[in-house]
Amino acid sequence: MKARVLVIVPAFNESGSIAGVIREIFAARKDVSVLVVDDGSLDDTALRASGAGAQVVRLPFNLGIGGAVQTGYRWAERNGYDIAVQIDGDGQHDPRFLDAMLTPLLRGEADMVVGSRFAGEKGGFRSSFSRRVGILFFVTLIRLLTGLRCTDPTSGFRGCGPRLIRLFAAHYPNDFPEPEAIVIARRLGAVVREVPVLMRARSAGRSSIGKLKSPYYMLKVTAAIMLDMFKDRKVFGPWE
Repeated sequence: MKARVLVIVPAFNESGSIAGVIREIFAARKDVSVLVVDDGSLDDTALRASGAGAQVVRLPFNLGIGGAVQTGYRWAERNGYDIAVQIDGDGQHDPRFLDAMLTPLLRGEADMVVGSRFAGEKGGFRSSFSRRVGILFFVTLIRLLTGLRCTDPTSGFRGCGPRLIRLFAAHYPNDFPEPEAIVIARRLGAVVREVPVLMRARSAGRSSIGKLKSPYYMLKVTAAIMLDMFKDRKVFGPWE
C-alpha cells in the first residue's frame, strides 16, 4: 500500500510567502497532503494558505515553533499518515528536494531525515556567521552526547516515519526544538540520516532568532538537551 505523506508547514505571519511555498510543494510532489499550521498569525496567512490548496489549522494564539510543529504531528497521527515532512513557510526550504528527503523514509532506512545545507556541494543560502557558530556548537554537542555525526542540526527541513510521528505527537520540544528533537530521537534508538539540500534566503518576513537572541538560544537549548539526557525514556511517550 502506498505511504501517505503529510507536509507540515508551520507559519506565523507568512502571508507574503505561504502561497508560493504551497504551490512549490504540489509542483514537486502531487501525491502529498499539505497542512499549514497558522500559529496565531495577525495577517491573512491562513486565507492565502487555504486559497493555495492546503489544509489549515488555525491556533488561537502564538504557541511558537514547537507547539505549531507538534500540532502538525498530532494531525498526522490522528489522520493515519505514514510520513510527515516539515517545511518552513518562509520559502527557505526548497521543495524540489522532497524526493531526496522521502527516499530513506519510504525504504525504511531511517526514522528521521534531516535536510542539510552543509552535507553536499556548496551553494545556496547558508545563514549568518552567528548562526553558523551556533550550528557548529550543536554539531559538537550532539556528537558528544549521542555519537551522531550531523552537519546541520538546526535545520527545520526534516521528515519522520511512523514511530517518530507517534513520539512527537505526544512529546515535542517547545522553543528552538530542532537540535533537541534529534537528541530525543537518538536517545530512543532512532536512525537519523542527513541528505544534502540547498536552502534559500527568506522570501518574506524575518527570522525569530536575531544576533541578540543567539546566545540565549544556545544556552536554553543546551540546558534542555542536558535535562533530556537524564530523563527516564518513558517520559518521552510511545516509541516501540
